Amino acid sequence: MKVLLLIVAIVLILLSLLQSGKTEGLSAFTGSGDLGLFQNVKERGAEKVISQATLVAGVLFFALVIIIRVID
Repeated sequence: MKVLLLIVAIVLILLSLLQSGKTEGLSAFTGSGDLGLFQNVKERGAEKVISQATLVAGVLFFALVIIIRVID
């Protein structure tokens, strides 16, 4: 069960690294430029698939952690 958790964790890390950034540079930290925090940006194609796969991997990771905690 813990090996499965490790695999899901690695997949989650890889999927989150594959996602494109929503802001450019450090404008969110410096205060310059448009933050775009609440912009409604539509994801298309591969971005949407990666985003959905990341969501599924995150939920699976959370569920596995809870299950492992209850069992042990």
